[in-house]
Amino acid sequence: MDSLIQYSGIIASVWIVVGIYVASLFYPKFSHSKQFCSELGAFGSPAQKLSPLINNYPLGALFILFGYYLIVNFSAHLPTIIIGLLVIIHGLCTWVCGYFPMDADPYTKNPSRSCLVHSWSGMFMLLSFIIAPAIVIFSSYYPIPLRLFSLACIIGCFYFAYRLKLAFEAETVPGVHQRLSYGFQILWLFVYSFCVVT
Repeated sequence: MDSLIQYSGIIASVWIVVGIYVASLFYPKFSHSKQFCSELGAFGSPAQKLSPLINNYPLGALFILFGYYLIVNFSAHLPTIIIGLLVIIHGLCTWVCGYFPMDADPYTKNPSRSCLVHSWSGMFMLLSFIIAPAIVIFSSYYPIPLRLFSLACIIGCFYFAYRLKLAFEAETVPGVHQRLSYGFQILWLFVYSFCVVT
């Protein structure tokens, strides 16, 4: 159990990639380039019930475990405690996103209450993994390479979030840019987790 908690951040980073791929196998003609990851669990999706079971619920638990690990094992370092709390928030919001599906049509003009909750929770997920690496950047506790890497991940996340906005408005390939934007956040988590547990 201790090993699971210690390596939960690394496990989550790998799990999310595998989980999205596996869930997509149950969604005929699902397009990773044109569709959002959340569309796997959207209302009416062939994988609506399955996707949260594969992705959101176990991932949320892994994020929360890693946040707990950080808080307990770095209790003397306030910045790391805050990062741990942010990782826990990310995990809780991952659960919320799984419990409240988005609408089948991401371009709908009148989103449902569930979709609004999903969207706001997704926003908190985004912010939590922007603030966390930003704390690393400004904390002399962490080595310079990790601080520079954290900066690069934030820049990458913002760049592809901007490209996502353009692709969404043009109705082209928002899925590509969503995955790259969030991918930088997950890459940061993977490297950060590796650095703090080894």
